[in-house]
Amino acid sequence: MENIITINILIGDRTYRVKIAPQDEETVRKTVKQINDKILEFKTLFAGKDMQDYIAMAILWYASQSAQPGNQSESPAEVKESESPGLKNLLRMEALLDKTLA
Repeated sequence: MENIITINILIGDRTYRVKIAPQDEETVRKTVKQINDKILEFKTLFAGKDMQDYIAMAILWYASQSAQPGNQSESPAEVKESESPGLKNLLRMEALLDKTLA
């Protein structure tokens, strides 16, 4: 069985405890930093929204930046090896968050 580490990540104003492979830690932390930076940017641009709105805008921005035209699969479960690494990382992170929240 592969070694798994537990890390705490902060997205918006919530902390999530996720279990990941050690080699994925840097990627996850960089992704979280990008998302939190975008949340801060959206909070500055669109005052008066709630945190859920900012998180949704940031995740949508991240996914649209990661997806390349003509390279999208029909569902997140069908991500092909040739697709954007950013999209694969986002989907992996989403699965980890879903597992943690379940």
